[in-house]
Order: sequence, then C-alpha cells, then structure tokens
Amino acid sequence: MSTHWNDSQPIYWQLKERTIAMILDGTLDEGDALPSVRTVASEFQLNPITVSKSYQALVDEGLVEKRRGVGMFVREGARKQLMDSEREKFIREEWPAMVSRIQQLGLDIEDLLKRAKNDNEDTST
Repeated sequence: MSTHWNDSQPIYWQLKERTIAMILDGTLDEGDALPSVRTVASEFQLNPITVSKSYQALVDEGLVEKRRGVGMFVREGARKQLMDSEREKFIREEWPAMVSRIQQLGLDIEDLLKRAKNDNEDTST
C-alpha cells in the first residue's frame, strides 16, 4: 500500500478503500488475515484508532470478520459481494456518461464490442 493520503477524505476511509481494492484484485484472498492494527499503524505512522475504525467499517460491510484472539480475516464471499456491488455502481454511475459520449461521437457499438473483445484477448495471452 502506498503511504500517500489524500486530504479530501478521512484516512480511515482511504485505508478501507485500499483494503477493498486489495480484496478485489486478489492481493487479499478470502480467508486471509488482515495485517494487525498495530502493524498497519506502525508501518503507515497512523493512530491505531484510525486503523481500527477502518477495519470496523469493513466488518460492518460484511467483508471482514473478527476472530477473537486471532485477528481479522477476509470473509468467504467478500470478493463476489464487492464485485457485484462495484458492477452495479459502475452501471448506475459511470455507464450513462459513457453511453452519452459514445452517442455524441457517433461510435458504432458493434465496432466497440469487437475492439473490446480483441483488447481482452490481447491482455489474456
């Protein structure tokens, strides 16, 4: 994780979002332990309360579970839950602007689909 913090959002929120990104990209897999609060606080020079607040937000969202005396772990199904919600958010918030831009530029949907498929094949080889 980067140590750069954006001043426009609370640090606990940014830490939560970074952890979510790590779950989404597979850096943290289901069943994996999260680094301890003390470790994260020390590594990023944060107040342990800030890290705890971030972890609690992940628990509240059902992505992480506390195991008394053992630590915090990524819950089973967390990645799917995140993927489903991120896909829905993309379709609701970002897709309309993309459709508008596609129409504005007079782009052909079939051509775009072919390009997307070719790009996907190029990156998977």
